[in-house]
Amino acid sequence: MSGNISRPKISAVVIAFNEERNIRECLETLRWADEVVVVDNASTDGTARISREFTSHVYWHEFTGFGRLRNESAAHATHDWVFSLDADERATPEVQNEMYQRLQESPDVLAYCIPRRNHFLGKWIKYSGWYPNYRHPQLFHKKSMRYTEDIIHEGYEVNGPVGYLRAPIDHYPFRDIQHFFEKMNRYTTLMAKKMNKQERPFKAHQLLTHPSFTFFKMFCLRLGFLDGTPGLILAGLYAYYTFVKYAKLWELGHVEQNR
Repeated sequence: MSGNISRPKISAVVIAFNEERNIRECLETLRWADEVVVVDNASTDGTARISREFTSHVYWHEFTGFGRLRNESAAHATHDWVFSLDADERATPEVQNEMYQRLQESPDVLAYCIPRRNHFLGKWIKYSGWYPNYRHPQLFHKKSMRYTEDIIHEGYEVNGPVGYLRAPIDHYPFRDIQHFFEKMNRYTTLMAKKMNKQERPFKAHQLLTHPSFTFFKMFCLRLGFLDGTPGLILAGLYAYYTFVKYAKLWELGHVEQNR
């Protein structure tokens, strides 16, 4: 590689909602970035205050859905390449090095998915469908990619090739079981609203079959039993999450019918 090739600049963009317990550790792992942008999703805790210790680029946005929020966040970046991170994620030195290397070696690739090393109850969950756990691209050319404006589990559109990194980021989605239930209440409500908006029909059997299959898929098909007791607990929690999601879908339809 020629020594006169300049290193591409990357804007790290973080979205956060009431993440004062997480945001400092997240931003500590982004000190290498050429720019750090934090979009505060109407937090009521110290998220914004802590963020300003690391960057002056802290913006407030009302939540109208994760897809729109991510698009609004990327728009604040001043560099062409955006590294999107959530407050409960951590950039590793390995992923930092690989990102710069790939951007110099593969200029035709316009977006990269990054594996996530998920942690739960003090354990790296290697099975249960939680690794490598690629989701939408987290490194992308901002003029070439856009998120679909779904309220939750947003998709994406890329005008070009998508690549995959090998180096992972670390993800700490739940501090403990209590935190799981706190997040579950918000996310099941959003999922029920999304399904209701899509006019997905509710069937009573979904309250039994879907949670049961979720448990079987995570614990058996995706080898969650190899994660030990945390894997068993995780499968049970996600089965309950699925039950609550469909219960809220029924509730939304039931309320509409009885107006």
